Amino acid sequence: MSDIFQEVDEEVRRERLQKLWEKYGMLVVAACVVLVAAVGGWRAYDWHQTKQAAEAGVAYEAAAAFVTQGKHEEAAAAFAKLSADAPSNYRMLARLREAAELGRRDAKSAVAIYDALAADSSVPAVLRELASVRAGILLVDTAPFDEIRQRLEPQTAQDKTFRHSARAAIAMAAWRAKDTAAVKRWSDMILSDRDTPDGTRGQIEILMALSSAEAKS
Repeated sequence: MSDIFQEVDEEVRRERLQKLWEKYGMLVVAACVVLVAAVGGWRAYDWHQTKQAAEAGVAYEAAAAFVTQGKHEEAAAAFAKLSADAPSNYRMLARLREAAELGRRDAKSAVAIYDALAADSSVPAVLRELASVRAGILLVDTAPFDEIRQRLEPQTAQDKTFRHSARAAIAMAAWRAKDTAAVKRWSDMILSDRDTPDGTRGQIEILMALSSAEAKS
């Protein structure tokens, strides 16, 4: 008797499954197709991104080789192309390197690139800070002291990565402007920071000696 009931139960389950398949079978097939297509699309996208990154890496190394060879115009052009075509990480680095190469002969264009990077919220904060400091350093020989100070003072705080370079550039700009008080203020800040690199410390000690001698003459 139990076998009969078991056969009836199995028949009922088959009928239910058949009805469910008739009602939802095409949806299940469609979902499987979409899943397979999504996985395939993601793999194709991942392969494309990996290929682009590898190509950008090769192009970046080639551009850097121009720098080593002293071919700075070629390097600037190669980095400019990368900054337009490469994946985002390489684009940022290429823009920084392009500006560095341009700075050798065209400070105005280099500063424009640095300023654009510094104002771009999609660029990591440390790279924005670096761009700000490099722009200020490029302008030390030509811009008024107040402009240099305004540009670089935000980068001189104790928690800023490039504070030593920013402080030294402000001190140099103050010396060029013959502002003895400002030279002393920024030099004291540099020398009192125990983390100041030895090279920067030595440069500032020389700058202070020059400033003191000029003040006495």
